[in-house]
Amino acid sequence: MIYLLDILLLSFTAFGGPQVHLMMMIERLVKKRRYLTEEELLELQALCQVLPGPSSTQTITAISLKIGGQPLAYLGLLVWSLPAMIMMSFAAIGIHYLERRQISLSFTRFVGPMAVAFLISGAYRIARKVIHNVQDWTFLLISIVLVYFYPSPYMTPVLIVSGGIAASYLNFGKQEKMVREPLKIKWRPIIFWISVLISAAVVGGVTKSLPVRLFENFYRNGSLVFGGGQVLIPILYNEFVEFKHYLTPQEFLSGMALTQIVPGPVFSIATFVGSMSMQSAGVSGQLLGGFVATAGIFLPGTFFIFFAYPFWDQLRKYRGIRASLNGIHAVSCGLTIAAAISMFEPMTNSLQPVLTVLGTLVMLTFTKIPSYIIILGGLILGLFV
Repeated sequence: MIYLLDILLLSFTAFGGPQVHLMMMIERLVKKRRYLTEEELLELQALCQVLPGPSSTQTITAISLKIGGQPLAYLGLLVWSLPAMIMMSFAAIGIHYLERRQISLSFTRFVGPMAVAFLISGAYRIARKVIHNVQDWTFLLISIVLVYFYPSPYMTPVLIVSGGIAASYLNFGKQEKMVREPLKIKWRPIIFWISVLISAAVVGGVTKSLPVRLFENFYRNGSLVFGGGQVLIPILYNEFVEFKHYLTPQEFLSGMALTQIVPGPVFSIATFVGSMSMQSAGVSGQLLGGFVATAGIFLPGTFFIFFAYPFWDQLRKYRGIRASLNGIHAVSCGLTIAAAISMFEPMTNSLQPVLTVLGTLVMLTFTKIPSYIIILGGLILGLFV
């Protein structure tokens, strides 16, 4: 019970993304409570970084799994994600309420460009970590060009899988050969993952039910996202704004900016997008949309943790697995950059959003002002300017 209260406290205070979340976990779960050692926490985080899904959420799930097994893992996931899910659902309902009553959203005029600046800054930070040589640059540039000119949601999984396979083939011989032990694999979590994916796709295709199709959309995306929320955002933008037109660009950018204000996982943007996708169904429909989107985006990562955690030590000794990671990360970075370009391009027709993007980038680069303070400042500025 005390452990879940600690997770709840983190869910209300963890601003700033996976890197900040990790430091807060070290302070509370390692140094204060001693649930595990710092070395064990870092190893779990390393595992989560190489799996698809939200790294902070998967780290919480892995810690819970280590401490109390699968029941505690599900409870930890729920406690960690619930506050952000509730906040983002009500944010979506509030924005729809204003739009329905034709109340101007002009007070958010600075928030959209700020959100683009956060995405550009995130892409830059990712690139500094994952782009090291000509091969990485090649993967990155190819993914930018293809996603920019062909913004289909199906392009994302194709590029990620292709990047991983190509990098594994090209880099296999460069990896140190390590002594491997036979893998003892429990396939049940993967069977669950595939079963849910196929069932959701079949039921959604037969019934044409929007909630079921939304669950399948987010479940599929949650199964293929490497690199955290900065990579998820462009994927959702391509699918739900440019391809399916469930949201307007302004609505999406408002939700994207709100993720900087709301504590907890950055993947809460999925809750907002799911809720806004069902705005025509009223408040109950928006709540349902937020719920199915949240369940869809978080469940795959949980299944992957249950699958990989028991044999992680053996898995990372395989050269093919280690060799594929550079390609996956480079392509994921390219997806983020392509989305930033697509979002910024329409803003170049006006001086105010361009200056807002540049000013926000300066603050993010040269100051230590928390992200949520920057966004709140943008909202306040929008009310008076």
